[in-house]
Amino acid sequence: MSVSGWDGASREILVIGAGELGMPVLRNIARRAADVPGTSVDVLLRAHTIDSTVPAKQRDVAEIRALGIGIVPGDLVENTVDDLAAIFSGYDTVIGCTGITAGLDTPMKVAQAALQAKLPRYFPWQFGVDFDVIGRGSPQDIFDSQLDVRDLLRSQDATEWVIISTGMFMNYLFEPGSGMVDLPNDTVNALGTPDTAVTVTTPEDIGALTAAILFAEPRIRNEIVYVAGDTITYSQLAEALEQGLGRSFALRVWSEPLLMAELAADPDNMTRKYRAVFAQGRGVAWGKEGTFNARHGIPTMTLREWVERNLVE
Repeated sequence: MSVSGWDGASREILVIGAGELGMPVLRNIARRAADVPGTSVDVLLRAHTIDSTVPAKQRDVAEIRALGIGIVPGDLVENTVDDLAAIFSGYDTVIGCTGITAGLDTPMKVAQAALQAKLPRYFPWQFGVDFDVIGRGSPQDIFDSQLDVRDLLRSQDATEWVIISTGMFMNYLFEPGSGMVDLPNDTVNALGTPDTAVTVTTPEDIGALTAAILFAEPRIRNEIVYVAGDTITYSQLAEALEQGLGRSFALRVWSEPLLMAELAADPDNMTRKYRAVFAQGRGVAWGKEGTFNARHGIPTMTLREWVERNLVE
């Protein structure tokens, strides 16, 4: 769909990916689209996902079909910019939900395809931290590629863009690989200092808020929209665990110099890159009171609620 033929409403919507974030986004957009006449929702999936024999993927594909969402085969890595632009040209809105697994070059590739397709509206995969505040040259090099995408989108006015800043996925705090919460040893490892703050939001809330932002009137365009489930310090994280689980938690500090030294010894380690960035404390937290969800009275899950729902037996 060309910009010239677009009436400003997102009605022909393509979501890229159906993973940890893509599924909540699809569920919520499909739910909202049902009340908007003439709206259709499709999802771009790799062929091996569509045809997978893995039970979890089969369940997701079955749910997608049950929601009335169309499935379009495509691969962000294998397809060229021209290929992706041809797919995008049939839509007025594309929302990227693939995460970083597709590689450093993929965010720019998809953005270039969006512009080549003369896509009216584009939500890039930028669900996360405030890359502008973090700036270039941070320990996490993929953030520079995300800033390249922002520069590209800001340099033109043919395609409207919306970036949703969510902070860290809340559940990532508790994944063993992140190292921040060590439940077996009743320990919280603070990245930076005990008072370093981090904004966290559940994927389910991000899905609901993305749908609300997508269909908001007046239309949101060329804007970074901040959302938050909660903004907490690592000392508050330890307190929430102590109160929720009824036992003491030790609070250890993984200082920025320590994490930078660990990264220097293992420079390609993605987890170490993230730890070092979050330890620096820039662009990874913002007040909940100024967020889209707070301004519009949309409830989101707090950290304490997450602990009670997921960790309390």
